Formats: sequence, structure tokens, C-alpha cells
Amino acid sequence: MELLFSLETLCAIPLCIWLLFHLFARRPSKPQTSHGLKTYPVLGCLPEFIKNRHRFLDWMTEVIRKQPSYTLTFRRPGKAPIIITCNPANVDHVLKSNFDNYNKGYRSISLLKDFLGRGIFNSDGELWKVQRKTASFEFNTKSLRNFVMDAVRREIGDRLLPLLSAVAEDEQSTLDLQDALERFAFDNVCKVAFNEDPACLATGDAASGPVPGREFARAFEVASNLSAGRFMYAVPFFWKIKKSLNVGTERRLKESISVVHDFATKIIRSRKQKMEKDSDSNANEDLLSRFMANYYTSEEFLRDIVVSFILAGRDTTSSSLAWFFWLLSSRPDVEKKILDEVKAVRSRHTTNTGETFSYDELREMQYLHAALSESMRLYPPVVVNSRTAVEDDVLPDGTFVLKGWVVSYHTYSMGRMEGVWGPDCMEFLPERWLENGVFRPESPSKYPVFHAGPRMCLGKEMAYIQMKSIAACVLERFEIEAVDKEKRPEPMLSLTMRIRDGLPVRVRKRGGAAAER
Repeated sequence: MELLFSLETLCAIPLCIWLLFHLFARRPSKPQTSHGLKTYPVLGCLPEFIKNRHRFLDWMTEVIRKQPSYTLTFRRPGKAPIIITCNPANVDHVLKSNFDNYNKGYRSISLLKDFLGRGIFNSDGELWKVQRKTASFEFNTKSLRNFVMDAVRREIGDRLLPLLSAVAEDEQSTLDLQDALERFAFDNVCKVAFNEDPACLATGDAASGPVPGREFARAFEVASNLSAGRFMYAVPFFWKIKKSLNVGTERRLKESISVVHDFATKIIRSRKQKMEKDSDSNANEDLLSRFMANYYTSEEFLRDIVVSFILAGRDTTSSSLAWFFWLLSSRPDVEKKILDEVKAVRSRHTTNTGETFSYDELREMQYLHAALSESMRLYPPVVVNSRTAVEDDVLPDGTFVLKGWVVSYHTYSMGRMEGVWGPDCMEFLPERWLENGVFRPESPSKYPVFHAGPRMCLGKEMAYIQMKSIAACVLERFEIEAVDKEKRPEPMLSLTMRIRDGLPVRVRKRGGAAAER
């Protein structure tokens, strides 16, 4: 299922894009060189930004590499400075050791309130703590894990594998694998969140029939993109004017949010009525049923929880897997090691004759776990995150932070710092995660793909369940070859780092017993 990369991190991307826009668009006229960027009178860093916008992430990585402690402080006239860091000690300080001094900040919360309300994804302080404690308990139950496993297996067996088989029948056809993975993810996260199936990945008659969840899926996409767009305004509060007049993107956003909220509210009311009539209906293991059965909550709170979980899980693992399959296309040595491991697991569990794998089988796939982790080190789904200082502070590297300043850490750049990962940091090397053949995790402050500290991603294990299930089942049966495997796809920054033009692939069936399962 998708749930589930950090429920606390995804909304940071549009905020940081807005911050960086203002960072480069509003430079003082006096030249500055301390931050390693070439500046010009009046225009400041804007020409450099325009010159490098097509490779923005790699450009920022190059700039940060030049800093002694991998930390930049950008000072702006009339505005609070922005601190950007790739220093693990600083990340640990902000996200963990001095956690109470850094929060999401009023601006981020207010921009997303219409869509997300005050759910766990969009709250600070005591309100966040109460929701986090509640959600943490549910995410650690074995029954929820089993429910997730069942949902993933059904979506793989009933939809993903048949789709790939159909594509493989025509040797000339290609498939946008990123799109397929995104549709898979939305089906899956809706199933886990409130036991509804929008059937986005369905084919044939199932795809053409009327499914209310598809309108919800379309509205959710629009609401997500337009909510993120609020962070991009050159005049920060211009969206409020458009909202008050109910025009343009704000009108579309209002309409889309209405569809999303109405759909979720109808499900909540229907579930509530069913539970009042039939006590056995509590057997539903989706997140909505769990919250309704075990906690006193309002309709609005339940709606915000469900919408937050769907947003957190909608694109994260799908974007991670898209980059993973692209990397494998040019690394047959890594693919062979994964296949050898999958084959070895199959041979040890002969009683499982199905198309998918059990939880215990997935846990044995240590090399696959390492390969996925290594892929996300280089291509994290959430490339940047930010926090706002509550009070004055000093970071471990000596950087001063005053109240109200934003501290941003770049996960994408961190994975490319020699001082963090060594001289081979640019190589795709799954072995760096293994010790005597066993996966060895890194510190979350060095590898904040799933966030770190008290806001650590609740769905980390479930994300790996989905990714390992898909990768193992697909690679066991099919050869996946990117159409243009030699050229790195262009990253597209939205809520996650997607591949801009999708991932066209050719699909061929593998020979042998595995393909006949």
C-alpha cells in the first residue's frame, strides 16, 4: 500500500519550492559570494537560477558541496534568512534532539487547511501529539499489517500482473510504468484507508464501468496540485483574494475539495450506521474502521485523518519504484542478484504456490531491501523538507538560527555528499547497506527519506511491504526495460519527485517456472 511515506514530510515540498523561488528572485543588488553562487547587480542570483533551472536539484547539490559544513545561510532584505543544510548533525538536531523548537509553521498549515484540515499531516503541538499517539498504536498492530498484505497481494495478482502480461503479448507496445504504479498506489491506499476501491488500475469491462471512486481520484489529484500551487505565488496572499472572489484556480480548488470531502464524509456516515446496526462490522481492518471503533472522533476529524493518509501514500512509493526500475534497466548485475534472492526464497517456501509472497518471505529478501533503500538514497520521493524555529538556536555546526527562520534539509543532495556517504556516493551500490548479507539500516539523520525523530514515518514498514512485493513479483515474471535507459529521466518536482515524462518501458515475459506461476 502506499500509506505511507512520512505523513509529516510531503507538504514540505511546495513550501520549499516557494521559499527557493523567493530566495533566487529577490537578491539584494550588492554582490554576495559567501554562499558560493554567482550574483549580479540588481538581479542577484536570478540569472544563475534561470541558467540551471533544468537541473535545479543537481545545481543545488553542487553549491552545497562547496560549503565547509554543507550548510548555507541565505540572507534576504526585509525577510528572514533561509538555512539549507545537508549536515546529518544539523538534521538530527532539528528533527530529534531539539525537536520542540522546530515546527511546521503557521504558513504551511494555513495554506493547506482547506484541503487537509487539522489532521496529523497539518498540525503542530498538542493537537499533533494526540493524533500521533493514536495513529502510532494502530500502525503497530499485526492485524493492520496483515490487512495491508492482503490488499497488496490482491492488487498485484488481480490487476498489475495481468496488465503487464497483456503488454508483454505485443512486442512493439510500451507501457508508462510510472502511471501504472501511481494507479496501483491510489487503489491500494484507498483500500487501506477506508476499504474502498476506486479501480484506477482496472482494465477491460471493470475499467469502463461507473465507479464513484474514480471521480474522487480525479478530484483528489486536482485538489493536491492546486493546494501545492498556493505556495508558488509571487505575492504570498494573492490566493486569498482569488478565494474571496471565488475565481480561477481557487474556484477549481474549492470544487475539488468539495468532491473529496463529500465522498469521504458519505463513507464515514455509512460506516457509522453500519457499525451501530451490526457490532460485527467492526471486523473491518481499514484505518477508518479502526479509528471509529476505538476512539471518540468527529466526522471532520475522521475525514482529515483519511485524506491525510491518502495524500501521504498516493505518489511516494510509486515514484520510488519508478526510479528503481529505471536504475535496474542499466544494472543487470543488480537485477540478477535480486532474482537469485527471490528464487532462493521460493525454494525455501515450497508450500507457497501463489503469485505473491508472504510477509515472512519478504523479510528474507535482504538484498532487495538494500537495493530499494539505495535507490531512494539517490532518488528520494520527497527531496526537501523544512521546519521553522520557535526560538533562537545554534545548530551543531555553529550556524545561528533566530526565531522564525526556516531550516531546510535536502534529502536529494544529502545522498550525493562525499562527506556523508563516501567517495562512491554517486554510485548505485546496494552492497553499502549489507553486512554479512544482512541489511544494516543507517541513521535516519543521515538517511531522512522516512523523516526522523518524533515525526518518523509511521508507514515505513508498510511502504517496504508494498515496494518489495511489487518488485519481487514483477521481476520474477517479467523483464522490464526502460525505452531510454542510458539517459537519466528529468525529475519533476511536485509533492514527490516524479519522472517528468513518465517511464516508458518494454515488457517481456521471463522463461522458466517462475513465469508459469
